[in-house]
Amino acid sequence: MKDQTTLNDPRKLYPAPPFSYQPQGAPGLARKMEPVPDHGEESYRGSSKLVGRKALVTGGDSGIGRAAAIAFAREGADVAISYLPDEESDAREVIQLIEAEGRKAVALPGDIKQEAWCRDLVEKAVSDLGGLDILVVNAGRQQYRETIEELSTEDFDKTMKTNLYALHWIAQAAVPHLPSGASVITTASIQAYQPSPILLDYATTKAGIVAYTKALAKQLIERGIRANVVAPGPVWTVLQPSGGQPDAKVENFGKDSDFGRPGQPVELAPVFVLLASQEASFINGEVYGVTGGKGVA
Repeated sequence: MKDQTTLNDPRKLYPAPPFSYQPQGAPGLARKMEPVPDHGEESYRGSSKLVGRKALVTGGDSGIGRAAAIAFAREGADVAISYLPDEESDAREVIQLIEAEGRKAVALPGDIKQEAWCRDLVEKAVSDLGGLDILVVNAGRQQYRETIEELSTEDFDKTMKTNLYALHWIAQAAVPHLPSGASVITTASIQAYQPSPILLDYATTKAGIVAYTKALAKQLIERGIRANVVAPGPVWTVLQPSGGQPDAKVENFGKDSDFGRPGQPVELAPVFVLLASQEASFINGEVYGVTGGKGVA
């Protein structure tokens, strides 16, 4: 987020395509992107909305998860982040940023495609943080395939386990630890509503995340716990150049949004903060679109 004290044209706040050719192998590193995404490292300013809270964010090393983790710490929360071991260098930066705010930071490297690890990471987060009252299930896998014939069973299985199975395993392990007043936030996508033909498996999981979270919200409100969904549109994250989109689409990523540019991760951070805070005390089972004007319908 740029300086919020002055009015700015939102179309010109951040870089617009064309972007440089920059393929990476999955899962990729945000630090290698050009331009480097704004996760709020310098731009997000907190206002004590989450003082004393304890948050777990999956996929907290980069992208939207990183932005949420930084914002939570700047709002006063202790934060645990999970991520793949290959993403350690990005994750270390986030840990340092959380600690710079005087908050406790917990690093949880591991593969959420493994049920045992999903359950272990929750227990480690609860133990190291001394409890848990914000759960953000955000980590995702996106690898484009041009045709249905190219989408292998292995691909489909990896995407389902990363995006849907892990959501269930982590939520199931976390809910018994969540007190009344806690918040669960999941990350879906505009792909749940306007699926791209090259993202069959990814779009399917994002629609599943919406349905799962809406159903879970109805269960959890009986315990005084809220659950909501954030559904981004095109956001400049490492998912895109590391196989999430063809290289030609990365070069023009976000061009067809109403803003003529992709969103930056930090532009979603205030939505996560709102949904995590008591300011959202009457918000449950909702989908918050941050889509650059494309909508979620």
